[in-house]
Amino acid sequence: MAKRQIIRIKETPIMVSEDALYKELSLLIEKSKQKAVSKVKSTVNLLFWQIGKKINEEILHKKRAEYGAQIVQNIAEKLTAKYGRSFEARNLRRMMQFVNDFTDKKIVSALTTQLSWTHIVELLPLQTVDAKLFYANVVIAQGLGTRELRKSIITKTYERAQTANIQISKKSKIPKDTFKDPYILDFCELKNAYLEKDVEEAILRDLESFILELGRGFTFVERQKRMIIDSEDHYLDLLFYHRKLKRLVAIELKIGKFQAKYQGQMKLYLKWLNRYERQPDENEPIGLILCAGDSREQIELLEMDKDGIMVAEYWTELPPKKELEEKIRTLLFKARERLEARKLLGYG
Repeated sequence: MAKRQIIRIKETPIMVSEDALYKELSLLIEKSKQKAVSKVKSTVNLLFWQIGKKINEEILHKKRAEYGAQIVQNIAEKLTAKYGRSFEARNLRRMMQFVNDFTDKKIVSALTTQLSWTHIVELLPLQTVDAKLFYANVVIAQGLGTRELRKSIITKTYERAQTANIQISKKSKIPKDTFKDPYILDFCELKNAYLEKDVEEAILRDLESFILELGRGFTFVERQKRMIIDSEDHYLDLLFYHRKLKRLVAIELKIGKFQAKYQGQMKLYLKWLNRYERQPDENEPIGLILCAGDSREQIELLEMDKDGIMVAEYWTELPPKKELEEKIRTLLFKARERLEARKLLGYG
């Protein structure tokens, strides 16, 4: 018996005319406008993602850049005339980029319920999806407004968090994304020569700015925390509590470069806090040593993160934009170099 020959017909994508596309997008907008007011932010963001996806699909089918630019302009004019400035060509291109950056609808759904469109617009120019997700999570966790998000991006919070994370090994007691390196304490307004107590007093004068720089999970507990050890008084500069991590965070301020003796001092403070201040439902305390300068090789050799100690620089002045970008880029590059060297040697 002869075998039947199966003829497979190659499917070709159905081309949508400009008028048909305009009608489809209009329908999406109309449906969106009918949804509950309480879900306006989520609805608008998801609508913009759907519009970007629909336009991208149409342009992809045509495979012509000049066609894409023209159709965006034409559609924008029609949508703007009917629905307002939110659908201008510039914003349509943002919607298209939104789809290109976030293709997973589950991630999009999570983002669109908690971020405004102005938040998303601030994220779009960032170079990597990792950076965009980092800042999105910061907005969600800390409740940042658009202005605060913009400042966080300008001051390179993502890159500074990455630099700090590189200090954290697999055996570390410090969760990733807890600290940054360096910290920018420009609000302290310290010039020329100053003492440790000057830094502490400046921080306490503008505690809100310091907590914003630390991250909003931090709550201030006490300054100059007194500890009696072997009948001697010891004083911790600043004590905070991190609500999400459920642990005390000890902070020591130093006006010079890091010195190895600071490790023993902080380790002693953490042991005392763990014994006498830690509550039954809390995790072990961790420490942050803030220094005006770094000693990277010492810090790397001591592997203090295994004892729950992080060392970071602090800057009392915010450099100009280009200088800041270059300094942060250099710090991150050198940190990654040290990480690769550690891996080659079988550490971390």
